[in-house]
Amino acid sequence: MTTFKEIRGQLIRSVSSDPANPQLGEIWYNNTIGVLKGYKTIAAAWASGGNLNTSRYFVTGTGPQTAAIVMAGSISTPVPTATYTAASEEYNGSSWTNTPSLNTPRSAAEGFGASSSSAVCANGIQPAPTYAITASEEYNGSSWTSGSPTNLSVYAAFGTGIESAGLKGGGDNLPGVRRTNDVEEYNGTSWTTVNSMGAVSYYRRAIGTQTAAIVIGGNPPGPPYTNKSTEDYDGTNWTNGPNTVEVSTAGGTSGTSLAGLYYGGPSFTGATQSWDGTSWSLTSANMATGRNNFASGNGNSTSTAAWGAGGYLGGLSFTAATEEFTDAFNATRTLTTS
Repeated sequence: MTTFKEIRGQLIRSVSSDPANPQLGEIWYNNTIGVLKGYKTIAAAWASGGNLNTSRYFVTGTGPQTAAIVMAGSISTPVPTATYTAASEEYNGSSWTNTPSLNTPRSAAEGFGASSSSAVCANGIQPAPTYAITASEEYNGSSWTSGSPTNLSVYAAFGTGIESAGLKGGGDNLPGVRRTNDVEEYNGTSWTTVNSMGAVSYYRRAIGTQTAAIVIGGNPPGPPYTNKSTEDYDGTNWTNGPNTVEVSTAGGTSGTSLAGLYYGGPSFTGATQSWDGTSWSLTSANMATGRNNFASGNGNSTSTAAWGAGGYLGGLSFTAATEEFTDAFNATRTLTTS
């Protein structure tokens, strides 16, 4: 039988305690507890979190995995006659808690903000004859306050950034299909129209900040669910970036312009795409429940600890399920024969 020494050129050490700084691939026998251990890479994975209290789709959110907030959305089907909600919920990394509702019920709004105690909800759609709206609101951890209206009434726009330095753009303006490439910045008080994106599209998503953002995918005029394009924003100008691997419309995002994730979308596979600052690639981890039009952390959660909640499952189905992403990491593990 081939021995470990013949394979690796060294014997397995017998030690009384685990080494303080093991090397990747190192194996040892802990004789104090009588187990074989090793230092290995744990693969990236999605895991179930706590369910939303209000199941919904076309829902928006923001914040890190342990201090997130969701707001607004649709709570019935089919889409043309759906009931829109003002419900808002906070997440502590384990469970969702109902918070005071928005002043204006809406669906397909955009959200941004650093955490569940500092968030913005803007735009969205209401039933006919109102359609797309300009209303924006701020949340301080205890209540929603109406803020300055946006310059353009849209729904299904992207949002990213923090409460005092937000960015939103794209979207649609019903009645009629009037998709836009308009972009606005928020300074915590008022909205300012800035340079437009290159692409006219809605259901785009974004990662990053007001001065360093990447806007991803979306649904342009014409055939739906075909877009893999991205655009980079430096606080002034827009430039085309590398395409994503898969079509990227109405999914979830997390991270920065240097390290981000895009997950879920129109195919309902739950595929997760990773951005390393240069290019996009597929990760080994898929969401357990493929979905689109769900809430995520956008630019205020990281590429190593993302989340997604609620969302549309196809047909007449939507969900309250939450999933949490953990990136690959190195750790000491007990080794077994199975």
